[in-house]
Amino acid sequence: MRKIPAALAVLGLAAVGLAGCALPAGYDDCSRTASDGTATDLVTVSGESGATPDIAVPTPFHVESASFADLAQGEGPTISGGAQALVLDMQIVSGETGDIVYQSPYDGDLSRVTSFDQWVQAVPAFESALACATEGSRTVVALAPGDIEAEAAASLGLAEDESAVAVVDIQKVFLPHAQGSLVYNDARGLPTVVRAPDGRPGILVPDADAPEEVAAQTLIKGTGEVVTGDQPIRVHYTEVSWDSSSVTNSTWDGAPATETLDHLVPGAAKVLEDVTVGSQLLVVLPAKDGETGSARVFVIDILGVDQSPTQ
Repeated sequence: MRKIPAALAVLGLAAVGLAGCALPAGYDDCSRTASDGTATDLVTVSGESGATPDIAVPTPFHVESASFADLAQGEGPTISGGAQALVLDMQIVSGETGDIVYQSPYDGDLSRVTSFDQWVQAVPAFESALACATEGSRTVVALAPGDIEAEAAASLGLAEDESAVAVVDIQKVFLPHAQGSLVYNDARGLPTVVRAPDGRPGILVPDADAPEEVAAQTLIKGTGEVVTGDQPIRVHYTEVSWDSSSVTNSTWDGAPATETLDHLVPGAAKVLEDVTVGSQLLVVLPAKDGETGSARVFVIDILGVDQSPTQ
């Protein structure tokens, strides 16, 4: 078995800021139907989902186009965005020899977070094969020549005309944006938040003085686990200057950030109770005493809780 090649080294990297890739038609609806199973029916996979699989492929195995089938379907969050954070384990075997050319650790380490974009860059066929798949699923993907990026395929030892088979276990999927119930707030004088279809917020700052103390609201109440100010969480956030109404920082053009709530917005955890994964928060931090500058407005989508790296 080959070691992890540079082109597929995304497995051991934290997600980085990348522009979102285009998504297949109907992606927002996330109605998932397996493609033609003629090729994938020839592949035998044994072992529990989430553990190292045993793959048997009749060789030589060759396909003209990619196809996929779900061997197990999980009930967790859905892959539904280009820069969405996730953790995948997979094994790839040669269509010519049936030998393993790539295998991830399968060690249960959920700190190996990457983005869907990164995988699609290395294996473009995953854009369709994994779109709308859910956390906890196991999917077999028949890969035609060209379905793995050329440099990555070469580093795996695959010939230009060689097919391959990948078995992908979706170990963890972070939410693409806040998901939950809208919360009614009657706090006058605070910014208003609107949302694009993909969840990206727009912030309307009122023509009024900023609050003199930390102000916070829960705009969407998620149904996930409760987080604290000290836990590392995966978030999308937008920061706006109160005085200029201009965006000063945002993660929405790339991958989510990993922060603790207190590090991102000091004092927020003290005024927000029972913050849950899936929630969207509005926090206003006043300008610090004795300093010039504007109050800052944050809209934060809590996408999931990070696991500390395995020692």
